[in-house]
Amino acid sequence: MSFSSIFSTTLPSFSIPSARNRPSFCYPSIVLHSISRKIPLGSLNSSFFQDGFSLKSFNFNGVSVNSTQNSSSAKVHARAATEQTIHDFTVKDIDGKDVALSKFKGKALLIVNVASKCGLTSSNYSELSQVYEKYKTQGFEILAFPCNQFGGQEPGSNPEIKKFACTRFKAEYPIFDKVDVNGPNTAPVYQFLKSSAGGFLGDLVKWNFEKFLVDKNGKVVERYPPTTSPLQIEKDIKKLLAA
Repeated sequence: MSFSSIFSTTLPSFSIPSARNRPSFCYPSIVLHSISRKIPLGSLNSSFFQDGFSLKSFNFNGVSVNSTQNSSSAKVHARAATEQTIHDFTVKDIDGKDVALSKFKGKALLIVNVASKCGLTSSNYSELSQVYEKYKTQGFEILAFPCNQFGGQEPGSNPEIKKFACTRFKAEYPIFDKVDVNGPNTAPVYQFLKSSAGGFLGDLVKWNFEKFLVDKNGKVVERYPPTTSPLQIEKDIKKLLAA
């Protein structure tokens, strides 16, 4: 099922099952986002769990924080997170080689979780290549992270993903190893991105092609839902490049 069909579906009212009766599959993240404004936070029981996130606690940049901790302790963790930048992380590229993201210091970055079989694939890959071609010589870089957590729409191996992106869509920007962006195995770089631009329930990544815009100093300055196209972000990219 494509993202757009899930997004446009009118959701019936329902009760969230208990941990004992819950089916083995998880509700799609986008569905949770759609109902979040309709369900008071206090009405969600503490056993509610989605993609590795529990209301009793949350993982903040690799540090578990209980909801019972006092606010001053939480603020300490928050300050520690804000001191980090994207440049502090090392990731593996699509060929399995380590890449220190410090190599992108001084560049504006658009970071996106990609998939090969999504309804958003063709338009996003095409526009990403357009935007990259236009600004790559001006200090702009796109970092693409394949992820198979949304509808199983990135099932291929790294060589298959690389061939698909680079041959069909002429992707010249860096593509990295397939990662988890939600749940207990979330890649550290995505823990940082989400903690820097969080929201309801830690603001889980909703679907394929969610985007984070990072400034030249490695700080997240904006976050865009999957339905925001790369061309719609162009004006924000130009502002960062001019800064």
